[in-house]
Amino acid sequence: MAKVRITQQGTIHCFPAGLKDEDGKLVNAEISAVAYDGERLLMASDKPIPGEGRSAVFSLPLDSSGPDDSQLEYLTTPLIRQAVKYEDFALTTDGRHMLATTGFDRIDSESHALNAYNHLLIWPLGEPDKVQVVDPDPRDGVEGSLEFRQKLETAIGQPYYKIEGLAVVPSDRGDGLILFGVREQGNSHDDFAYVRRVIGARYAMTDSDNIEFIEDLHDVYAFDPAEYDGVDHECGLSSLEYDPYHARLYLVTSFETEQGSEEVIGGYLWVLSLADFHAGKPPTLVTHEDGRVLEFEHKAEGLAVLDRERLFVVYDNDRNHELGSVDERDERHSCEAPYTMLALV
Repeated sequence: MAKVRITQQGTIHCFPAGLKDEDGKLVNAEISAVAYDGERLLMASDKPIPGEGRSAVFSLPLDSSGPDDSQLEYLTTPLIRQAVKYEDFALTTDGRHMLATTGFDRIDSESHALNAYNHLLIWPLGEPDKVQVVDPDPRDGVEGSLEFRQKLETAIGQPYYKIEGLAVVPSDRGDGLILFGVREQGNSHDDFAYVRRVIGARYAMTDSDNIEFIEDLHDVYAFDPAEYDGVDHECGLSSLEYDPYHARLYLVTSFETEQGSEEVIGGYLWVLSLADFHAGKPPTLVTHEDGRVLEFEHKAEGLAVLDRERLFVVYDNDRNHELGSVDERDERHSCEAPYTMLALV
């Protein structure tokens, strides 16, 4: 079995303490996406971070002592600020472009009021000012990846769904296979099932630094955590991450449920080789060094491969402020996001 060791935990200050939204409520850090470009971590909250010069997407350096939030920088290109409810990032297989997806979990068919929730974005690495929408609506002035949303609807086949995973893996055709992780699907936002479903399509880079799908979106992978000993909670897929150092794919699942009158949150980490992924084989459940199942005490929502030996995990605990083993304090500030660094053993 794949084993890891927790090497560091802590919190990241994502914006000034006490920041409030337009309704006068404290803004809460709900980090749902993370990527690493070799020098800096790129993160996103699935809730807006208001204020001039801020956005829900930001980066900060990572050095030997950990993430340095004193050098945090927001990505403020209008198109990046416009999108709402970011869920995952992914590097293209050549490492030259960054992709970002929102949840695609809502749309208003009568207006364009909810288009901000429907964005697949791409930009050259280190040049977010050159961001573009993937598969935009062809009508002038209509925002969002609405053409892509239609492809999602066809592939998923359900009225309601939520995308939370994004990864790009090598492919035998085109420039790669882009994968989308489905967390929820069903009839509506209050009538759905948690799933661990991956759909995808091969793509080619265009001369304008965008991507073009060269086949239809289709089912690629699915698995059932309930078949594993040590998995005690129903979970949905919350992140995908390709590991180019070992040619394998990580999958993160998370749960939010109630036991009695208490909320219980957490997550699990899974891994499998690309060969096994394409063959549809079940993933390996990641454990501690001693063989105990690695069950995150927080709602794991994002994973980044740092190098051959290290992983970085971020959490979206929603309004839950408990810190657990991450810090000596009992609770985090609303501006803080907990994280965990793992070493492969």
